[in-house]
Amino acid sequence: MQYTAVIRTLGTAGEKYQTLLNSLAAQTIQPTAILVYIAEGYPIPKETIGVEQYIYVKKGMVAQRALPYDEVTTEYMLLLDDDLYLPEDTVEQMFRLLKDHNADVISPDIFPNAKRPLLGKVMMALSGRMLARYNDKEWGYKVMRNSGYSYNANPKKDVYWSQTNAGAACLCKKQDFLSIHFENELWLDEQPYALGDDQVMYYKMFLNGLKILTWYNHGMIHLDGGGNHSPEKMKRTIYSDFHFKTFFWHRFIFLLEKSFLLKIWDCICIGYTLIFALMISLLKGDFLILRSKWEGIQNAITMIQQLKKIAWQHGKEQQ
Repeated sequence: MQYTAVIRTLGTAGEKYQTLLNSLAAQTIQPTAILVYIAEGYPIPKETIGVEQYIYVKKGMVAQRALPYDEVTTEYMLLLDDDLYLPEDTVEQMFRLLKDHNADVISPDIFPNAKRPLLGKVMMALSGRMLARYNDKEWGYKVMRNSGYSYNANPKKDVYWSQTNAGAACLCKKQDFLSIHFENELWLDEQPYALGDDQVMYYKMFLNGLKILTWYNHGMIHLDGGGNHSPEKMKRTIYSDFHFKTFFWHRFIFLLEKSFLLKIWDCICIGYTLIFALMISLLKGDFLILRSKWEGIQNAITMIQQLKKIAWQHGKEQQ
């Protein structure tokens, strides 16, 4: 049960980062090494437990995770964000659950959608962003045909199978992670705000045949070192969200579907979601948000068309 703790950071989480390091130091199964992949241009944080190793890499939520991990010498990696608290038996329990369920990947349900207020659940369902599933005894999170996801509204077991998860913490084999070629998804970092990287990472694992667990009742706490939530950041986030929805849908839903009839259904699903979101902003008279949504969708379509053109030209050259 040897593993390497792998942390992505900008080095700005302060006390929250120290909490994470202290949590690792207190684990009943200690990491063989703690590797911290810090964005270029950022200073090494003063917080320490004296054993971390820092590696400078390009900045980005994907760039700081889609790495070859040549420095990792253990079979398993514990992928972490820099603002978490882990109970002292977290890693021990993760290994036990992987073994008990013959699974490949495990992540905690760090943002429990099942605990949302009823009104929030209704609005999320109407928009197609998140949909509650009741009486599901097998699955935690599933990716839907409109790029959204559904979640188990009443989890009663410790773990459920999933197609996606939160990326704040994840235990898996190094080779299993490398097999999904996450480096091919650097387009996510080209958005003003890197949204959806977790969904892409886990869904590629699922498509690659890896068995993924969502762990409930884990005791981990996300301390939220994400920074401010200014109106300007909100606009960037909304743009990125709709850019992601559109491109993810085309890349991982529509293109992978082999049935012509289900492709039509895929189009109806994404069409409903995008039109509903645009209409809500229009009815509210919130034209700045409306513009951000529309530009995100439009630019994603432009990127899809450009990639189609490149693929066509490449195919022609191969003939």
